[in-house]
Formats: sequence, C-alpha cells, structure tokens
Amino acid sequence: MPTTDEIRAAAATVFDPEIPVNIVDLGLIYTIEVTEGKADILMSLTSEHCPAAVQIPSQIKDAVEALEGIEAAEVTVTFDPPWGPHLISDAGREVLGIPDPEPDAGDDGGDPA
Repeated sequence: MPTTDEIRAAAATVFDPEIPVNIVDLGLIYTIEVTEGKADILMSLTSEHCPAAVQIPSQIKDAVEALEGIEAAEVTVTFDPPWGPHLISDAGREVLGIPDPEPDAGDDGGDPA
C-alpha cells in the first residue's frame, strides 16, 4: 500500500491551470489518510470561486487511483481553514517569485522574557 508521501507525490503531478505550481507546493493538500486501499484526501482551493474547482480534485483522484495498492480515492474540498499564500512551500514561492512570509508581527526573535 502506498505511503502518504507517495500519495502526496502523485497529487503533486496536478497543477492549478492558472498557476505554474503543483497543488502540493501551493499548500492545497491539508490531510491524507490511507486505510485498506482507500485514500482520503482533504484539500482546499485558492478561492471558493476557482474555475477549476471540479477539474483539480478529479485530476488528484485519477493520479492517486493510478497508484498500485489504491483502489479508491476520495477527495474532499474544504474552505475551513481557508487557504492563504502562507501555505505555499519554499519551492512554490521560488517558482512564483514570492518572498518568504514575514515573521509574526510581535516576534522579534529575541528572548521572550
């Protein structure tokens, strides 16, 4: 049976058609659970009005079900918590030319005392 990392790698073959970054590096995959040949994937989209709202989950389902040992994949889309650019991986930020997110406003990196 494939590991969650192998399922994540299969999902990473899917790209948002409007963004040149795969859906894993975009931070759209929230959780992956695998039990007895079934993969349950919880994901989000960059917007509730995403024009690829049907296409992306369907492509993820197909990519994961192509793995040996996965008989079925269920992809559920949620907007809780909402997706935000802070979820984009370092690799995705590099492709998009987005700088690393700023540290939390109250965090100066010093001793908390």
